[in-house]
Amino acid sequence: MNRRRFLQFAGGSLATGTLAACLARRPDHAAAPVVNGELDASSFHASRRYAKLRSGEIAYVERGSGPAALFLHGFPLNSFQWRGALTRLSPYRRGIAADFMGMGYTRVAANQDVGPKAQVAMLIELLDHLGVHDVDVVANDSGCTVAQLLLVNHPQRVRTLLLTNGDTEHDSPPPALQPVIDLARQGRFVDEWLAPWWQDPQLARSAAGIGGMCFADPTQPTDEAIDTYFGPLLSSAHRKAMAHAYAVGLEPNVLLGIEAELKRSKTPTRIVWGMADTIFSKQSPDYWASTFGGSRGVRKLESSKLFWPEERPDVIAEEARRLWNAWAAQAADWR
Repeated sequence: MNRRRFLQFAGGSLATGTLAACLARRPDHAAAPVVNGELDASSFHASRRYAKLRSGEIAYVERGSGPAALFLHGFPLNSFQWRGALTRLSPYRRGIAADFMGMGYTRVAANQDVGPKAQVAMLIELLDHLGVHDVDVVANDSGCTVAQLLLVNHPQRVRTLLLTNGDTEHDSPPPALQPVIDLARQGRFVDEWLAPWWQDPQLARSAAGIGGMCFADPTQPTDEAIDTYFGPLLSSAHRKAMAHAYAVGLEPNVLLGIEAELKRSKTPTRIVWGMADTIFSKQSPDYWASTFGGSRGVRKLESSKLFWPEERPDVIAEEARRLWNAWAAQAADWR
């Protein structure tokens, strides 16, 4: 197939024309157990459960026990992004990683809104369904929008907040995402961007693909990650439409006016930011660190890009445990 060089999110004019998408599914990966403590795709799929809620059948994976931690993934990924962190943190938390409505394997109810505010409502319903009152939240990319809305609208449900690269009030959505939103509004993004990456993992990992845009390691994302992320979004016209609705739903800046509420929040909040990110503003981590009333400072990863949490789960585990331990010590002092 003759393939165009797709734009990086950071700019440039969109390629013209429509790329024909061959949607014949590639063979599934052979079943395999957890390898060297890591969840592979087969094991992750086997762990998936569905919660039947008003908003649809919400796909989620749980791992570990103890107080609950909620992991919020980026776009256009799904909960598989957190497989490394879930494994590392399972001795300390009941990790819950759900697929947002419109992403991954979640089955969205008819006429269901999939914008960030609706995602918050879905998560509250999911936590209630699972019998979970409060959580430690870990978020990336558009998941950070949902995390901030969750914090200010349901502060009693959020014990701590670990934020990585993502939307702030002054950078939501980032200008680099506008070409994606424009294509999604035309119903073209999934077929013109995701389908070629799904069919050709080397293209996906190239400078013109999601790998070059959002990952520092040129071997990422793996073949099985590419299949797990994009396969379900290409599986039907309905799922394509839901993915487009998710992208379009990112355009209204739902974070406008949130700064004052973040300043009032006392929830312990830690920021870890990949400074090689070309999607979000490099000023954002310092803005967050000075804005959150419960800020526990910022750590900057100089060579990491947007989706570094998938590449560096050890850092997520290290920072999460440090934040959680600090919260526990503070809670003990209050008692």
